[in-house]
Amino acid sequence: MIRSRSAERLCIALDYAQRSEILAAAERFGPRVGWLKVGLEAFVSEGPAIVKEVARYGKVFLDLKFHDIPQTVSRAVAAAAKTGASMINVHAAGGRRMLTASREALPGADRPLLIAVTLLTSVDASALADLPMSGHPEGIVRRLSGLARECGLDGVVCSAADLTVVRGVGGPEFLAVVPGIRAAGSPPGDQKRHGTAAEAAAAGADVLVVGRPVIAAQDPDAALESLIEEIESVAS
Repeated sequence: MIRSRSAERLCIALDYAQRSEILAAAERFGPRVGWLKVGLEAFVSEGPAIVKEVARYGKVFLDLKFHDIPQTVSRAVAAAAKTGASMINVHAAGGRRMLTASREALPGADRPLLIAVTLLTSVDASALADLPMSGHPEGIVRRLSGLARECGLDGVVCSAADLTVVRGVGGPEFLAVVPGIRAAGSPPGDQKRHGTAAEAAAAGADVLVVGRPVIAAQDPDAALESLIEEIESVAS
């Protein structure tokens, strides 16, 4: 199946706990999008083997958001690279030494992409007030994106609203992966800083991560096609 450039930018989150559901969704959506995401629920339920199985159907974004002491994270990243994942993420808030160690754990050209989570899309300014983090989300994303770039990472995970900031810091080659994609008028769920596919695509997102708006839709195939058309409407 030949995918459009718009479809190549989509990543479907396989947010299931059962192997049968994960693989059924991977088989269903893999040939039609650029990426498939294996997150915490699937990984904890089924273990590292599920990544290699999903990779039969497409490129895998292993979304485990490593955040620990540098040595622990570097070893975890090295282990994750052996699962068949094409992209791995860590938390930028782990700091310079952790980010550098994680990048050094992936030597050579034939390696997974390594990206850093800046600020979860479930965290907004009001949520930051409860945390020992000073500043506005935009400023935090700017600082952490710059840190990830300085440490040699390939890009970051950010909200659609943060894309202008990320592009300003990292430039056009710095990968921007955007979760929290919602259809216009749909309930945001636990996402506080979210955006539509059109908004993210127009602002320059490289990869748009979509879960519930597709996999929990009454007609997942129609929901996916609608998202692809929405991205294409911006690109045209």
